[in-house]
Amino acid sequence: MNSKSGSKEGQGGGSPSRLIDARIKELGDWRGKTLARVRCLIKEVCLDVVEEWKWGGVPVWEHAGIICTGETYKAVVKLTFANGASLADPSGLFNSSLEGNMRRAIDIHEDDKINERALKNLVRAAVEYNQIKLKSKAPAGTRAKTHKSKK
Repeated sequence: MNSKSGSKEGQGGGSPSRLIDARIKELGDWRGKTLARVRCLIKEVCLDVVEEWKWGGVPVWEHAGIICTGETYKAVVKLTFANGASLADPSGLFNSSLEGNMRRAIDIHEDDKINERALKNLVRAAVEYNQIKLKSKAPAGTRAKTHKSKK
């Protein structure tokens, strides 16, 4: 499980991966265990995931764009998928932030059992969505540069 990190925000307290490790340890309860488990599932799906530490202390997993964030609150661990509204969710995992045009979230409560297969499928779909989005942007940008250079 290769985890890269490169956030400048994380430099003061260590790498983003180490900051996420510290958050998990600091929580020391079901939220830490849940965050650690979802982190592991994300890494199983995307071996070259990039871990970041953004917005004053939010774990973020990226691959060709943000896959999801892992926020911890008193009563929930919230996984917010940046492009969740564009992802198929046949298992109905999304249960929060359903009103927006982009994001969708999964609120995991203390006694919730994580549907690991469905979560891995969502992560896989988010990675694929990011890659397709990135590829669809590249040719247009390349064409624009080529077009401009011919003038």
